[in-house]
Amino acid sequence: MANTYTQIHLHVIFATKFRKAAISPQWEKRLYEYLIAIFHNHGHRVLAINGMPDHIHILFGMRPIQSLSDLIKNVKSSSSKWINENRLSSFHFEWQEGFSAFSYSKSQLPKVIQYIENQKNHHLKTPFTEEYTKILNDLGVEYDPKYIFKKPQ
Repeated sequence: MANTYTQIHLHVIFATKFRKAAISPQWEKRLYEYLIAIFHNHGHRVLAINGMPDHIHILFGMRPIQSLSDLIKNVKSSSSKWINENRLSSFHFEWQEGFSAFSYSKSQLPKVIQYIENQKNHHLKTPFTEEYTKILNDLGVEYDPKYIFKKPQ
């Protein structure tokens, strides 16, 4: 669009279904490359991506050409389909419902990138549930714990 200027940086977090350790180190890098390609195909630019076997962090520059919910829905459905079709997982792979997204200014990006790149070391000391609630609390996001950590029934 002519005369449209934006600078939107979002940090998105989403987890595997029931936070099961489903992302294998053997294909994790391929998954990240696949996710980056989805973002790029939608006109967005990934600045950092990393995670653990049970969740992913993605920092990207978003162009205002689609809704965030539609983008993440597409990213999650396409990637789970890709994982299952390529039989990368020994069981049916699914992402947990929902996601989190937090906006950051350009001056904050180096710190967020470093945080995402350091996920493996960070989680040697801090479990995902603690990390996630800390982020929500630090950013003043209201939440109900019974919904953010859904368990199998």
